[in-house]
Amino acid sequence: MLLEVENLSVRYDKAVLLNGVSLSVDAGELVALVGPNGAGKTTVLRAITGLVAWDRMIHRGTAGGDVALTGTIRFDGRDIVKTPAHEIVRMGLVHCPERRRPFREMTVRENLMAGGFLHLSKRDAREELDKVHQLFPVLAQREKQVAGTLSGGEQQMLAVGRALMSRPKLLCIDEPSTGLAPIMRQEVFNKIAEIRALGITILLVEQEVATVFGMATRSYVLSSGKIIAQGACNALLEDEVIRKTYLGL
Repeated sequence: MLLEVENLSVRYDKAVLLNGVSLSVDAGELVALVGPNGAGKTTVLRAITGLVAWDRMIHRGTAGGDVALTGTIRFDGRDIVKTPAHEIVRMGLVHCPERRRPFREMTVRENLMAGGFLHLSKRDAREELDKVHQLFPVLAQREKQVAGTLSGGEQQMLAVGRALMSRPKLLCIDEPSTGLAPIMRQEVFNKIAEIRALGITILLVEQEVATVFGMATRSYVLSSGKIIAQGACNALLEDEVIRKTYLGL
């Protein structure tokens, strides 16, 4: 198993965001994590990729409140709960955040090169850049353009491309369709399918349940910080309570 999460709980001050979450992702899978807004899906990804631990570090001893994380997170056979976020990236576990978040005043090329800055040589970075340009030709066409002037769909492709520059073994993608027009949304999903075909394992958080269930190997349904259902997508869709109450279908 590439990723194993057991009994993961996250608390910010007195607010419990996650309560005993367990999930797994095997190499080669595309696993979906779905559920209503505010369920804690983004927090799961932030915890897995070391960002909750970073929050805990910067809030320690400040007026920002306490941040607590308990449970087990293993990636590629290694316990990473206490591993710094930048080391987790080096291991191949990479987070593509919600709402894209480019370095808005940098060019497209500079954004992409920043994705490989931590651990790639200049030669390796150029090789990865070529691969990203093959996957997203529009980024090659716009490489000198300031990232903040791109359309929403182009910024999403840039965010995924920047994450790919880190050579992920497991790519965690958070809500890639947010704010996109339907045509661009489908284009982004097509690219995610292409990335999986390249052999990159994906953990995908997404609200577009019908589309994601057509792509995913398995799915987990999260509600109020707890996993309330899991399994093959077809089986989840056959459960009327799950379908109507938690998936909005």
